[in-house]
Parts: sequence; C-alpha cells; structure tokens
Amino acid sequence: MKSVLAVIGRYILTLCLVAVTSYMALKVWGQYEQKPWTRDGRVNANVVQVSPEVSGTISAVPVVDNQFVHQGDIIFVIDPERFKLAMASAQADVEAKYQEKLVHEASARRRNKLKGVLSQENIQQTDGEAAVAAAAYHGAQVAFDLAKLNLARSVVRSPIDGYITNLGIRSGDYAVTGATKVAVLDANSFWVTGYFDETKLGKIRVGNAAQMTLMGSDKPLSGHVESIGRGINETNGAPGHSGLPSVEATFSWVRLAQRFPVRIHIDQVPSEVNLAAGMTASILINPRLQIATCDGSKSQNWGFISTSDCDGY
Repeated sequence: MKSVLAVIGRYILTLCLVAVTSYMALKVWGQYEQKPWTRDGRVNANVVQVSPEVSGTISAVPVVDNQFVHQGDIIFVIDPERFKLAMASAQADVEAKYQEKLVHEASARRRNKLKGVLSQENIQQTDGEAAVAAAAYHGAQVAFDLAKLNLARSVVRSPIDGYITNLGIRSGDYAVTGATKVAVLDANSFWVTGYFDETKLGKIRVGNAAQMTLMGSDKPLSGHVESIGRGINETNGAPGHSGLPSVEATFSWVRLAQRFPVRIHIDQVPSEVNLAAGMTASILINPRLQIATCDGSKSQNWGFISTSDCDGY
C-alpha cells in the first residue's frame, strides 16, 4: 500500500512540475508573441564636434576628459597675441582711411562750389575719389570687425550642455581651422535605438510604451516609441565596378527576418542609472499602452491610455 501511494505521489509531483513548467513556458511565449521585444538595443546621444574657427597655438585647456560643461564654458584657448596685434593694425588702418575720407570729401565739396570755374570732368573725378575713399573706410571697418571676431573666437567655448569626450589636446598643440579638437556629448539628447525583427514591426506603433533594461542594471528605464525606421541597406542591387547590379550567387532556403531600427524616446531614468552612449539595452514594447492622446499630441501627465479608447488611432 505504501509503495502504491509513493508511486502515485511521484506521478502527482511530476504532473505538478509539468503543469508549472508548461504554464511558465506559455507565459513566456505569450509575452514574446504579444509584446515585441529585443535584446539588441543601443543607447545613443548627439555629439557635437568642436572645431576652432582660427588657427594658432593652444595656450590653455581648463577642462579634463569626461567633465560636464555648460553652454558657454571655455574648452580651450588659442594664444591671442597674434589676434590682438591684427586688431590693433586694423584699428590703425581704420583711422588712416577715415582721415583720407575726410580729405577727399572736403576737396569734393570745395570743387563743387566752383562748377563755373572748373570743368565737369574735374569735378566728377573729385567726387569719384571721395566715394572711393568712403568705400575704403567702410572696408577698413569690416577688416577691424573681422580681426575683433577672430580675437573673440580664439577662446573656444562649449556650444551645448554636455560631457567632454575623448579629450586629446594640451597646451602647446597647434589648432588648425576646421579640424576637430574635442567632442562634446549632448547631455540632453539620449535616446535608445532598438533593432526589431520585421515580423514584429506590425505590432509596434508610434507612442507605444517601452521599457528598457540596460545590461548590468536591474533598474528599468521607461519611454515610448518615437519613430520607426523606414528602410535599411540592401546588398543585392548595389552597383559593381562596371556599374551593373551585384547579385548574390546563392539564396538560402531559410529566410531570416530582417531587423529594422526603432527609435525610443526616454521618458524617465532612475536616479542611480548613469547613461552613456553605446550601452546595450533590452527593450520591451507594450502595444496596448500609449504615451499620447488620441489626437497624437503628448499628454501633460504622460499617463498611459489604452489604444482601445482611441477609435482608429
């Protein structure tokens, strides 16, 4: 009798384990099928490449790598002495051109009073010289303004609030106009790009709620779908060296789903999570929750609403 009960108990235990396992498998399968998800997510941010507008020797670098800077903070300074001398020279030229302008204008006024004595050609020539002197004076003023601008641009400032990235300059380096010397990562531009199989795109809509979990962190980020990629590169059809389309010689019978980028706007980040561009994230999309009103505008409280409440949304 005891042996029979033991056998029945083992069968019951086995059936319970099978039932629990089946339930968990069905739940995971339902989660996978009903809510699109991917483990291929990347944190991205805009990066501004800071380049000097004037050339010269760098005299000071008051920032360090990975430092947070505000818009307008000094990143590095180019030796200003040459620009100060250029501005002084331009200022002297302005004064000289101004005096020449006064002389020619006075001469023109005097000759115009003698129209009955002097020839018309002589008067026109004098008026022309006065006009040329006035133009030269304005040109000297522009040159002075340019010299003043170059002096101001010798101090390179951060164009945005962000983080100094990959700082590789030091005092004594030579800065060349237009050559990137430092990059600033925009602290207010983080977003996540998730690469979803094309078989799951049909369940994703702009405004769908999204939950993102960074690798190495158990604190999820919340957000919503901002946009869906409309195309990826196609290898077949690319022109070869002769200009004809290149087509792969083989075709696999097992078709793998293509993956398309989906841009996720980050709505909330836990205080203990520090975002960095390039981080890996797992993304779960909830097609039944929207962070938007029915007319497509964002709600003021960012509350979730059901898509069933929006007819034809």
